Amino acid sequence: MPPLTPTDEQQAAVTAFTSGSDLVLQAGAGTGKTSTLELVAASDLSRRGLYIAFNRAIKEAAAHRFPTRVKCSTGHGLAYGVVGNRYRHRFGGARVPAWKTAELLGLSQKLTVNGRVFEHTSLAYIAKQTVLRFCQSADKDLDPKHVPLQRGAESPDIHRVLAATVLPYAQRAWNDVKDPAGTKLKVEHDHYLKVWQLTDPQIPTDYILLDEAQDTNPALEYVLKLQRAHAQIVLVGDSAQQIYTWRGARDIMSDYDGTHLTLTQSFRFGPDLASEANRWLPLTRSSLRLTGHPATPTRLEEVKNPDAVLCRTNGGAMAEVLHQMEAGRRVAMAGGGSALRSLAVAAQDLKNGRGTRHPELYLFRSWGEVQDYAENDPAGADLLPWVELVDELGTEAVLTAVDQLGSEDTADVTVSTVHKAKGREWSAVRIGEDFTAPEEDELGRPGRIMPGEARLAYVAITRARHQLDIGGLAWINEHPQGDPAADPRPPALPTPRPQASAWDRLSQP
Repeated sequence: MPPLTPTDEQQAAVTAFTSGSDLVLQAGAGTGKTSTLELVAASDLSRRGLYIAFNRAIKEAAAHRFPTRVKCSTGHGLAYGVVGNRYRHRFGGARVPAWKTAELLGLSQKLTVNGRVFEHTSLAYIAKQTVLRFCQSADKDLDPKHVPLQRGAESPDIHRVLAATVLPYAQRAWNDVKDPAGTKLKVEHDHYLKVWQLTDPQIPTDYILLDEAQDTNPALEYVLKLQRAHAQIVLVGDSAQQIYTWRGARDIMSDYDGTHLTLTQSFRFGPDLASEANRWLPLTRSSLRLTGHPATPTRLEEVKNPDAVLCRTNGGAMAEVLHQMEAGRRVAMAGGGSALRSLAVAAQDLKNGRGTRHPELYLFRSWGEVQDYAENDPAGADLLPWVELVDELGTEAVLTAVDQLGSEDTADVTVSTVHKAKGREWSAVRIGEDFTAPEEDELGRPGRIMPGEARLAYVAITRARHQLDIGGLAWINEHPQGDPAADPRPPALPTPRPQASAWDRLSQP
């Protein structure tokens, strides 16, 4: 934790806040952003403030730390207080099977396009996902762009027909969930957040502190912009930790009109780990550079018994779970293993020729089609570690391992994807082996490190306090970009990413 006496950087943030200008605070990993916001709020007890947290756990912790004139909430909490409470009778309840959802939406026919068959149950699922993507946007109306790409059907021609088919049913679903008196579908939290956003709400407060601003829901961003006429805005976050673009979130900090300041003194780890983080930060396109805390030395070394192993993919995480179990350790998996179980069952069904309704694999008629897609189609590359794991060990081994997972409270080691590790820290961390080096370019040189991958690496290595084993990221030591002074090539441009798949969603918290 930072000392009670503010650092020069923290004092600069307080001074900028008291001037009344909007503030953008780039806070590197472990630099005490919550404590800085406490100092900011304590500097002006005459005005009403609002702190918007990324999730409920952070909100509840903040409520015990901020002055009483600062209301602590999440974006969904704000929406619930105004409109969401009208829908509380439609939350939860029994699970609705896909066939019933299709029936409620009036979907009874399958769609066949270029040899791809979309059953009516799959079309109902896509319609629901279309509504969800619309609700996460700032858009006023449903549009074909909200229809998500489907695994194995990424062709523009197929997607165009799919979108035209699905959109009327998505509109029917939206009409139902936005109506408190609707009866067809269960209401999700993003539904009433969207209803609230569409009312152009005015929040009665004098200033707003938005945490984790680098991953802002566009619907919430829209609401925030409406408040600039009457409220001072403070954005805090770390653009280098923007890893939630898969669900439509965006970094609103970099181009925001306000006073831009930084927090660079990390209190989580020491100078050696700060140096390692600073090797990755330029690759994320961030100008931030961290300073380690001398009283918290962090060793970069081999860690045989880590508290946590952080992986790039679900497949890599499952492989690590099995490795740790073979070593006799009690293992927990951040977020649990339900997503992996459903994928293993789907793989088992495809191997047995039964087909599957899993939203990630339903278009494939056999396991061989999945193998070919993962190995040869660029859109399926993220599935390859999972496919290789199933081929090597079999689905029964995966299912048995999932059943043996324990709780983090009693486990010897926690295995996690980087996305689920965001915002957390452990004493000793090892990086999983599925952070593979980029492929060589056409001239045989090491491939460029894309900003998105660098952000994941930066988040992963900065979860450690005392020990870090860089493990699967050790290839950076031999890569030209690991030493920017030795790399004559221009910085890499971001590669456009396809719309998030169900696999993306299953991989994340």
